[in-house]
Amino acid sequence: MTDLSGTTGTWAIDPSHSTIGFSVRHAMVAKVRGRFTEFEGSFTLDGANPGASTASFVAQTASITTENADRDGHLKSAEFLNVEVNPTLAFTSTAVKQTGDASFTVTGDLSINGVSKAVDVEFELVGTSQDPWGGTRIGFEGQTKISRKDFGLTWNVALETGGVLVGDDIKINLDVEAVKQ
Repeated sequence: MTDLSGTTGTWAIDPSHSTIGFSVRHAMVAKVRGRFTEFEGSFTLDGANPGASTASFVAQTASITTENADRDGHLKSAEFLNVEVNPTLAFTSTAVKQTGDASFTVTGDLSINGVSKAVDVEFELVGTSQDPWGGTRIGFEGQTKISRKDFGLTWNVALETGGVLVGDDIKINLDVEAVKQ
């Protein structure tokens, strides 16, 4: 059993060593990947009682990038994220359940495009370490899948060959490194 006592405390996400990414099916045949470049978050962990842990996260929607300026502009428009009206997306945990030796389900409210829905995010504790500057770091990998339609992101185009241009399922991948406060 993994000793979680070293995880207890408050941690701030290090954006320069973390990735908040996503992928979605395009034209029914390929995946488009993207990420948010501006975000912040923190979590308070209780190694003795993981269920008492909490987490929160906020990303600036205008920081979305798929490495394609035209597509990024469309994603920022009113047809998708509407960044002028909805400058952030956010996640706030409501429950944490340890599901394995170093795995956890974090349930929380995800707010995108002015709509909040409960989602489960599966996390795996990668580990903790001491950095060269005397800080303690922790790493988690997480993933979940959401329906973009659940968040009012319904824009699409029908394809002549059947199907649609943009898939409904969005896979969210989180590689998080945080520093103990």
